Amino acid sequence: MANACVCGEYFNVNDEGELCLNPGTMGLRQLVIYATPGTHQFVKANYPWLARVRVQAQGAGGGSAGANAAPNECIVRPGAAGGGWSESVIQASALGASEAVVVGAGGLAGAGNNPGGAGGSSSFGGFVVAPGGDGGTANETSGTGLDAVSGVSGPLAGTGQHISGGGAGHGAIRLSATQGLSGAGGESRLGHGGFARATEGSGTAPRGRGGGAGGALSYGDSVNGEPGGDGIVIVELYG
Repeated sequence: MANACVCGEYFNVNDEGELCLNPGTMGLRQLVIYATPGTHQFVKANYPWLARVRVQAQGAGGGSAGANAAPNECIVRPGAAGGGWSESVIQASALGASEAVVVGAGGLAGAGNNPGGAGGSSSFGGFVVAPGGDGGTANETSGTGLDAVSGVSGPLAGTGQHISGGGAGHGAIRLSATQGLSGAGGESRLGHGGFARATEGSGTAPRGRGGGAGGALSYGDSVNGEPGGDGIVIVELYG
């Protein structure tokens, strides 16, 4: 009868004589993506072979403010901030039986001359937390003269082994009653902010996940802001 030798680092022979892979040596086996804003549950018992997880969390971006200038006047709005990003590799033994997973919702758009809302934080238990970006401000009043509006600072880094704050929303400038430039939205690790605009219109939409909305611009009409980009939590499961 022929004999075969196998590497004990990767294989074992069970009591039934079957050749089996050792737990923790199988590499990436499954990807779980939480993309819907709200609270979810990661249940460890659903993956009995689990050895460790690699988690990315992207916080949501802020929404931009609305603008409603008086007739023959101008209002420009800055962009909203992008959300932060965090990542960790976590051993299965460190996980609880169930870990709460939170996906942040993009900040609400402002209406009239009201600011945009802040984006929500995204998280995986207490291991990985990525803060959301602040909404765009509505500080500038209607006018015709030269004016500049500061941008919106990005959120600080959150919790994790590898962490990054979100991108700041860009400032805006008014040159006259008929010329202005709104601010672009802040970047995120997994998304892009809305573009800056020189024509009258609502705030501009971000792309991807966690970007801040671009600012609105009014030359006398009432225009709304734009919602920020939703966050996301990505869990890679290794066996």
